[in-house]
Amino acid sequence: MSETQRLNQAVTPLVRDAQAGDQQALSEVLRRCYQQIHRWALSLTGDPDDADDVTQDVLIRVHQRIGQYRGRSQFTTWLYQVTRNSAGDFHRRSNRRERLAQRSTEEAGGALHQGGTQLDELHASQVLDLVRALFVELPERQREVFDLVDLQDWSPVEVSQALNMKPVTVRAHLHRARRAMRKRILERHPELMEEPSV
Repeated sequence: MSETQRLNQAVTPLVRDAQAGDQQALSEVLRRCYQQIHRWALSLTGDPDDADDVTQDVLIRVHQRIGQYRGRSQFTTWLYQVTRNSAGDFHRRSNRRERLAQRSTEEAGGALHQGGTQLDELHASQVLDLVRALFVELPERQREVFDLVDLQDWSPVEVSQALNMKPVTVRAHLHRARRAMRKRILERHPELMEEPSV
């Protein structure tokens, strides 16, 4: 069972109570969902400070609009849409794109200057830094799909429902994201390329 499925099971009865006016249940829903919302917000914005702002906005929106959840999909699917809408609003209100591009360049440069060129010198922390830098360079939709499928273990069908797109489109974005990540990693660290078999 994925983390999202466990979260759905845990909050579904609380959501019903919150919709009936139980403020304690609503507070518990927000508490239990906080980390997941923040993770989505970070994926959608690519910036920890922006993710904090979006997360706070989502908590307010859920507090005000929990009655709008109709139960036609899993609660986390609805919650993801609220987070996505909040991030979209945030993007429109800010100059995030310029700051994100500058930060990505700095992180990628920092990751490239760490360690040597031998595979033995490429430590796990450097790989993680490199992946983080490359992750934020992906186009927004690819980054979103890559995070949900590869990092959060959502199925393409779940992602297609959350993003209102066909599963084949989700798979196409995922394929492009994986291919771009692999290409960029190999460009920066060609020593990771497997030796051809003789």
